[in-house]
Amino acid sequence: MRFFKSISCLAALVILLLASGCDHIDNKTIPRYTVRIDLGSYALWNTYGVVGMGDYRIFNRDKRIPNNFPYNVNTYTGFGGVLLMMGMDAPMAYDLACPVEISQDVILTINPENFEAVCPRCGSRFNPLTGAGGPMSGVAINNKVGMRMYRVNPSNGGYFISN
Repeated sequence: MRFFKSISCLAALVILLLASGCDHIDNKTIPRYTVRIDLGSYALWNTYGVVGMGDYRIFNRDKRIPNNFPYNVNTYTGFGGVLLMMGMDAPMAYDLACPVEISQDVILTINPENFEAVCPRCGSRFNPLTGAGGPMSGVAINNKVGMRMYRVNPSNGGYFISN
């Protein structure tokens, strides 16, 4: 009896390892930079937040985007800036640097027709709306890399974005 239990545990472990190793998307190719964007009040969220599915906002402290956002010494916008996008049921946030190019100068743009994030250099496309920033086409598919996600937590009538 003990022999069969060991065999079935070993078989389950092998199946689990095989299943988990095939389709892993690496969403950590972008270096870990601090992210802290406080949209934690109704006023800030109503001004700078996102409302309907596909609505998005870009934050980049170095480039002062948006130009009237109250950036301060405690605000950090990651490696390539932060994309805040309303998903199907909650806001999501990602780093805007292309996870293939891994450069602060190669920033993804958002196609307003299908909400895909597109790299202007390698042409890779990502799905930040419903696909957790996963690759859809281009070099990113072959390399199995996706957009780096950040946390979006409810806070005092708005949200707080962090890593």
